[in-house]
Amino acid sequence: MSQFTLALNTSTIRPASLMDKIRIAGETGYEAIELWNDDLTAYEEEHGSLADVKRALDDYGLPVVTVIALHGWLDSTGAEHQEAIEEAKRRMAQAAAVGSTYSVASPPRGIADLQRGGQNYRELLELGRELGVMPAMEFLGFVDGINQVKHAWEVMEVADHPDSTIVLDPFHIYRGGGETDDMRGISADKIAVFHFNDALASPPRAEQTDADRVYPGDGILDLKEMIAVLKEADYQGVISLELFNPSYWEEDPREVAHIGLEKMKAAIGD
Repeated sequence: MSQFTLALNTSTIRPASLMDKIRIAGETGYEAIELWNDDLTAYEEEHGSLADVKRALDDYGLPVVTVIALHGWLDSTGAEHQEAIEEAKRRMAQAAAVGSTYSVASPPRGIADLQRGGQNYRELLELGRELGVMPAMEFLGFVDGINQVKHAWEVMEVADHPDSTIVLDPFHIYRGGGETDDMRGISADKIAVFHFNDALASPPRAEQTDADRVYPGDGILDLKEMIAVLKEADYQGVISLELFNPSYWEEDPREVAHIGLEKMKAAIGD
């Protein structure tokens, strides 16, 4: 039996409705799920609350690992920052309503002040203690600033908070010019989730976007080595299939979810 919990990030089957995403994840054998704030907001606007969403999750036995994402908080100041924090409260409250463990805290697209980012991340973490959801620090390989593990880690070090965690992702490590070795030394309790995906040799690394992600094992990344690093750290948390490939969105979402789960299992191995 695998030491990991296998989850579906619902971006993988984006065109499906929120309830269909939950149903498909449950019926195809996933053990957990990642949701998106935009989907939850749309559902609230149509139905008034998230109570039915929580019931559906419970019916399928799907714990919510993360809800994605918190924006605008890291490098903002003054009134702009207060607006970002208020929006973060709303999004974290949604995460709490569906029983999520984490809210993913995303970086800005430009060069970021990591010192300020750490201070603001600490503020988010304290807010998370109040709301019952832990903000997890994310790096994005295609942004100009926080695009590698080391940048996200510096934000965490400045925050100096026991609840700080990081989101790891093969595509973002590759896209940002990082290496598998960047994962070494990160203790298991500091990993919120390991997003799972692969990347092709073309287009060139520096030109790739989220849309270029492919199923685990269909690309050039050394996923076996990354899994080995997780095992060495005794990570026993969630590995979640996160794809944004438009070609997959045109296919039957149930088939995409099924194929994705089988390819995850094959890439992870025993």
